[in-house]
Amino acid sequence: MKPLNVIVSAALLSLLCIALHAAGRKPHGLLTDLVEHTDYTWQNGYISNVPVWQAEDAIEALQYVEIRSAYPSFSWIVPGETNATYQTSYRIIVADNPEDALSGKGNVWDSGVVGSSRSTSVPYGGAALQPEKNYFWRVKTVTGTEGESEWSNIKAFRTAAEMAGYAACFYPLVKTLEHPVSVKNTGASTILVDFGKDAFAQPLLTLTSDADKDSIIVHLGECLSDGRIDRHPGGTIRYHRYVVGLVKGTHTYRIKIAKVRSNTGSSAILMPGYTGEVVPFRYCEIEGYGKPTATSAIVRETVHYPFDGSASFFECSNDTLNQIWELCKYSVKATSFAGIYVDGDRERTPYEADALINQLCHYAVDREYSMARRSHEYLLEHPTWPTEWILQAVIIAWYDYLYTGDSRSLQANYDILKARTLMRLREKNGLISTTTGLLTPEFSETIRFNGKIRDIVDWPHTGILGLNKLEGGEADGFVFSDYNAVTNAFHYEALKLMGKIADALDLDGDASYYKNEAGRFLTRFNKTFFNSRKGYYVDGDTTVHSSLHANMFPVAFGMTPPGRMKPVTDFMQSRKMACSVYGSQFLMDALYEASDAEYALHLLTKTDDRSWYNMIRVGSTISLEAWDNKYKPNQDWNHIWGAAPANIIPRKLMGVEPLMPGFDRVRIKPQLASLSRAKAVIPTIKGSIILEIENKDGEYRMQLTIPANMESEVYLPLLSKKYEVTDNGDVRKTTVVKDAPFICLGILPSGNHTVSMKY
Repeated sequence: MKPLNVIVSAALLSLLCIALHAAGRKPHGLLTDLVEHTDYTWQNGYISNVPVWQAEDAIEALQYVEIRSAYPSFSWIVPGETNATYQTSYRIIVADNPEDALSGKGNVWDSGVVGSSRSTSVPYGGAALQPEKNYFWRVKTVTGTEGESEWSNIKAFRTAAEMAGYAACFYPLVKTLEHPVSVKNTGASTILVDFGKDAFAQPLLTLTSDADKDSIIVHLGECLSDGRIDRHPGGTIRYHRYVVGLVKGTHTYRIKIAKVRSNTGSSAILMPGYTGEVVPFRYCEIEGYGKPTATSAIVRETVHYPFDGSASFFECSNDTLNQIWELCKYSVKATSFAGIYVDGDRERTPYEADALINQLCHYAVDREYSMARRSHEYLLEHPTWPTEWILQAVIIAWYDYLYTGDSRSLQANYDILKARTLMRLREKNGLISTTTGLLTPEFSETIRFNGKIRDIVDWPHTGILGLNKLEGGEADGFVFSDYNAVTNAFHYEALKLMGKIADALDLDGDASYYKNEAGRFLTRFNKTFFNSRKGYYVDGDTTVHSSLHANMFPVAFGMTPPGRMKPVTDFMQSRKMACSVYGSQFLMDALYEASDAEYALHLLTKTDDRSWYNMIRVGSTISLEAWDNKYKPNQDWNHIWGAAPANIIPRKLMGVEPLMPGFDRVRIKPQLASLSRAKAVIPTIKGSIILEIENKDGEYRMQLTIPANMESEVYLPLLSKKYEVTDNGDVRKTTVVKDAPFICLGILPSGNHTVSMKY
């Protein structure tokens, strides 16, 4: 058997070869309105052999991506393996038949040769597309290093029955057939089936009966107790029981999943008819059936959003972190079953906090943007009650633009995003408050919320959801007051990002206004909430209590001056993991913002009951809603907001984040701390970034592949006062970053780089 590191290296090399081979001489990875597989159809969850342009001729009902924008956007990956390959021009053609597209004729629209480097979210410039019609497009590019490309393959799409100038599109839900990893006889006439991982699914059982009067009991569950499915798992951990009457002979039985009132209410996202209802389960126990049963006789139909498991990769020298990465990556796929980001199986309701974490995780593990956008725009129309989550809509909107380069959602929703900054809740002291009488019906109407919002900080609080008053909630004893440090930190972030959003939309007056407001507000915030005697932040304007939350949010949002950072981060360390799995997203962001990488790595890899590893230890294969059942007695075992490492590892530990919309420029700023090596493949809309780092024997070595048409701003850790840095063998001039333990290499062009720092 090969050693694990050899197998992993081979896997990474394979991914690299695939990425380079795919580039070839033609643009690839074509997206229409941010969706790639617009040319496929599905029949009740399974890919059909019927292409989308023949869908209307099919007898059966088919599902496919419906392009709902009369003026869609087009994206592609620019071909080119030569270093410093940048697109200088492109030409797009759109036809209403494949023959014209094949011959290079755009009878619907021909952009002509456009001198531009833009390759993401390029707007269609022809006459409005017509409803329920097939279209075919392709693109060719010119780069400064490799000249004119071949035409791309043709990408087909079909428009919806109702069209708008702009409307987000999305995939239908799909199904995957999965067989068990084990089938065991656990007693007289009882079989325990283990599928290895939890999933939202339906079971299909092929069973044999000698008589029509036979019946069995099918148990479905997420966890075991004493070698059997736990019939009383507690919280919202799922268990279902079904009695099935058998027909004489061998037959396949589909178990119809029963409706659960808590997750099919008015705010829930319902499953479509073509998939049917689902329940999350890992184990299937068949009671009353004693015949030999092969793994092929038991199938699980798992429902999820289309997902490319090969799009991302991570492996490092810490096996605990590797397991956590796999848990969190799989959680993205498994919890996509509703087609919109929801809060797990208890309610199946979208919430902004879940959506923000899910969005970042989804971007980090797959080249997929449509589900995040659909969820975001749904939440703009159906907001939830926490004040901070209302504000998070602006953050979600900005990430959508930053990762895609597509500003149409910003444009379409600009007014509601302005309202979501909660400027109407500002009091005379310049701070926002939800308790001073400003929550009027008129205000609620501006944010499309029916009711009153209230501050949350973290969840759950003490004394609710089964917690008694002696059990602490997840807000670290936060003292609520009229002017809340956490809520106001989110308000600052919303102001700052609205300035960037206005800039992106060329609204110069608004951009200047929001930037100035953010600057003034930052001064006001630090004056109000920073306690100079303590050296860190307090929870509110009328309390001297300091919580982890009052400190981690200002640091995460870049509000803490460098000279004050050390005592703030020291205090944060003293509070340990005194936040929920939701709050941990911002804690980890804060620690990496403060360059506290070693402590961040400690939190990522620790193994006590407030850790991601504990989710694995208790038996879950999808991230939990809380660190452990005892911290949230009604929790579920399938909650994406517990999967923060899926984005923290690529964004912060590996340090790969977009600096410009559509990844025109990316920052590479690894913070591996004491890890001796790490490897990652990170998907972007422009193609995959491949990064491998090894630090040993006085050399920090980075192998970096940046896709064509992207440039990178690269940083290395400052490991010694004396060092020499080379890039592909050439000595590189560097600068030491002020107030941070990094050196900056400046801008590296696209292509392959071997960066070595000897120290």
